[in-house]
Amino acid sequence: MATLTYRTAGESHGPCLLALLEGLPAGLPLDPDLINGELRRRQGGYGRGGRQKIETDTATFLTGVRKGRTTGAPLAIQIANRDSRLDAAPPVAKPRPGHADLAGSIKWLTTDCRETLERASARETAARVAAGAVAKCLLREFSIDVVGFVLAIGTVRATVPADLSHADLRSRRDESEVYCPIPAASAQMIDLIRECKQSGDTLGGLVEARACNLPLGLGSCVQWDARLDSRLAAAVMAVQAIKGVEIGAGFASAQTPGSQLHDPIAYDPAQRSSPNLGFTRPTNNAGGLEGGMTNGQPLIIRGAMKPIPTLLKKPMPTVALDSKAASSADYERSDVCAVPACSVVVENVVAFEIARALIDKFAGDSLPEMKANYDHFLAAARQLGNS
Repeated sequence: MATLTYRTAGESHGPCLLALLEGLPAGLPLDPDLINGELRRRQGGYGRGGRQKIETDTATFLTGVRKGRTTGAPLAIQIANRDSRLDAAPPVAKPRPGHADLAGSIKWLTTDCRETLERASARETAARVAAGAVAKCLLREFSIDVVGFVLAIGTVRATVPADLSHADLRSRRDESEVYCPIPAASAQMIDLIRECKQSGDTLGGLVEARACNLPLGLGSCVQWDARLDSRLAAAVMAVQAIKGVEIGAGFASAQTPGSQLHDPIAYDPAQRSSPNLGFTRPTNNAGGLEGGMTNGQPLIIRGAMKPIPTLLKKPMPTVALDSKAASSADYERSDVCAVPACSVVVENVVAFEIARALIDKFAGDSLPEMKANYDHFLAAARQLGNS
């Protein structure tokens, strides 16, 4: 079982969102600028709605921190909601197609969709981003870097070089209003979002996260629920509006002969001191994972986000739960396109799963103990075949 876990609590229009993390080593420095910066990025991106003008998300540490470092106790994070009006929010009797409204209302035997939509709302992802940003503080101690970006919006898809450095990816992404590192594609995406806004429609897209400097052997092939690819896929799939996940070549693997798909293994003594121990690949169709474990290559994972189903000018047909009469879906304030925000969420849930696997492999009650375990493992791995 994983030793690092988190849970979230809170409603979209409740007093706050909460994240509770357990299993962090003691002595980990927490970077408020990094954590709040990720929360700020989640609120940004061209195509977001009016809610983001109301909220200014910041993390408040309630427990588990002393003088800026974790104590080893459970870490509780609060993100206050300025738009807190849960009790005053009107009932919703007309479930919106594409949302959790109908299934949740039937599940909890009510004709009011309000309770379901308040918890199912993507507002909850602010807490997940906070948890992932804390995980990034841990990954940074091991020089592991995770970067996420928008790969496609609607029919516009960017071609992002596989060998683009993380520093370049991040700087180019941060210059884009849609978090896409390719300027020409960014401009086309903005035009497409603008057209959809005018017509009252919404857009989905593809997001990608990459992680580098991962040691070999994170995850396991021993049990299905210990496989890192299964954990990553579950974490990304659990992000609201994600309908598909792929790792590396993903679905294209089904159409590619094995001789052209699998990544040959080579050895470069000059890279022996790096986390990949000198084992290199000319390609990375596996996306950095083989047999449920990291193989020393960059991890690459993508998520497909559907268009947000809340439509202002084109409300979807539905049925009123109280009367069963045909009607049009109720409108709740929403975005035209939240793919940029989704890329931030995916980046951070991926970072959390990598941190979980790192703690599983190099577990220690304190950060110095974890680092010693990590260094000992790499030293032992480098000696393989030398005796």
